[in-house]
Amino acid sequence: MHQDSSKGTCNQKTRGLLWVWRSVSLAMAAWAGLALFGSAAAEPLSSASAILPSSTEAVVSGGPAGPTPAWIEFCEHQPQECAVDASEPVALSLNQDVWLTILEVNERVNRTILAVTDQDHWGVVDRWNCPDDGLGDCEDIQLLKRRLLVEAGLPRRALQMTVVLGEHGMGHAVLMVHTSHGDFVLDNKRDAVLAWQETGYHYVKREGDDGSTWVWLGGPITPIVTATK
Repeated sequence: MHQDSSKGTCNQKTRGLLWVWRSVSLAMAAWAGLALFGSAAAEPLSSASAILPSSTEAVVSGGPAGPTPAWIEFCEHQPQECAVDASEPVALSLNQDVWLTILEVNERVNRTILAVTDQDHWGVVDRWNCPDDGLGDCEDIQLLKRRLLVEAGLPRRALQMTVVLGEHGMGHAVLMVHTSHGDFVLDNKRDAVLAWQETGYHYVKREGDDGSTWVWLGGPITPIVTATK
């Protein structure tokens, strides 16, 4: 992966999406032709999904694991997206306001960014980047969600990129949120935010708490790339 200087940063995209959510009509004009902002984007969260979840067990991590090559390249070009403040809590305190923020960000980004594979988007197998042009695959979409949650005041350290095995054993990336109620997963394949045990995924590895390395979740068998959209 190489960073295209003509693209904005995740932080620039964050400001753009926050404006989008305040005014869907302006967003549609700004992103004309992409058909990313339909009427569904303005629909409120259901009252059922907004209920604070019951506490669940946190996922158990193992020893150090190496990140994917595309993650290493991403961090070389956007180190601010990979840095961890050790003074932040590892798990955030989950309350109704925080839960609603998590649900809102997950749903809005899912409805805003059009999911495409890196091969179709960039002509490469795996590239981690912020979806500056409104297009991105699984890890790009989760990176944007994390940036928005950090901008909303959630601790970056509690929001960890995670590699799983999904359908047909394909590599996939999700965002794991460590909370006082357990670990929950933001996924571009569904709007619901589920406890990690409820997703049906095989968990492989995630970012470590200190940011210097990743850790195993399911043993040292891992896809080299997260190629699904």
